[in-house]
Amino acid sequence: MSISNISSSECALCKKKVEVKNLKTIGLIGGMSFESTLEYYKLINETIQEKLGGLHSAKCLMYSVDFEEIEILQHKNKWTELTNIMVDISEKLKHAGADFIVICTNTMHKMAEDIEKRVGIKVLHIAEVTGEKIARKSMKKVGLLGTKFTMEQDFYKKVLKEVFNVEVIIPDENERKTIHEIIYNELCKGIIKRQSKEKYIEIINNLALRGAEGIVLGCTEIPLLIKQEDVKVAIFNTTRIHAVASAEFALKN
Repeated sequence: MSISNISSSECALCKKKVEVKNLKTIGLIGGMSFESTLEYYKLINETIQEKLGGLHSAKCLMYSVDFEEIEILQHKNKWTELTNIMVDISEKLKHAGADFIVICTNTMHKMAEDIEKRVGIKVLHIAEVTGEKIARKSMKKVGLLGTKFTMEQDFYKKVLKEVFNVEVIIPDENERKTIHEIIYNELCKGIIKRQSKEKYIEIINNLALRGAEGIVLGCTEIPLLIKQEDVKVAIFNTTRIHAVASAEFALKN
C-alpha cells in the first residue's frame, strides 16, 4: 500500500472515530416487558446505522428489571416505591455514563418528572415525542390504548392536552379491562392471539366512531398485536416513535 493510500485510510478511520465519539450514550430502562425492549434495541440500532452508515450502532447502557416485581407493585398501587426504584436505576445509569434516560415502556413515564428532578438527568418522554408526531398531522382528537394506569391516570393524557392541545379519549370501562388483561396476560409473555387482535380492532373502531382521528398505541407491547394495515384510522406506534426519537436525540450535538 502506498503512503498516500495509508494516509487516506487513516483519515477515514479518524473521521469514523469522531462520529462515534459524538454519539450520546443512551441509558435504557428495559424489561417492562422484555418483549418490547427487544424492539427498542433493534429499532435504535437500525436508526443509528441508517443515519451514519458503515458499522455504526448505538452507544447505550441497559438496566433490565424483573418485571414480575414491578407488575406486583403496579397492581398494589405502590407508586412511591416504584418511583424510588426507577430513580435508583436512573442514578446507576447516570453514574455508568448515560447522557439521558429512555424508559422502554409507557406506564412508567408516570415518574419521569421525579427522575429528572431527583437524578438531574433528562428523560426523553414518550408522550412528548408521540405528541410531536400527532401535531405534525394536525390532529386534535385521538384515542388512547394502554394499561389501565396509562388510560385512566392523567400523567400521559396531560402531556398531550397541555403541550399539544390534543383531546384524548379512552375506551369504556369494560374495553379498558379487556385491553389491560391482554397486555399483561398475553402480550408481555409474547402470546399473540387472533381473537385478541379482533377485540382490539373492535375497540379501535369504536374510538374512531367517537371522533378519534388517530389511535395512540400507548403500551409498547400493543404494536406486537396491532399494525397499521389492521385498521383504517391512523395509529401511532409509540415503541417505534420513541425508539427512533431516542436514536435521533443521541445524534444531536
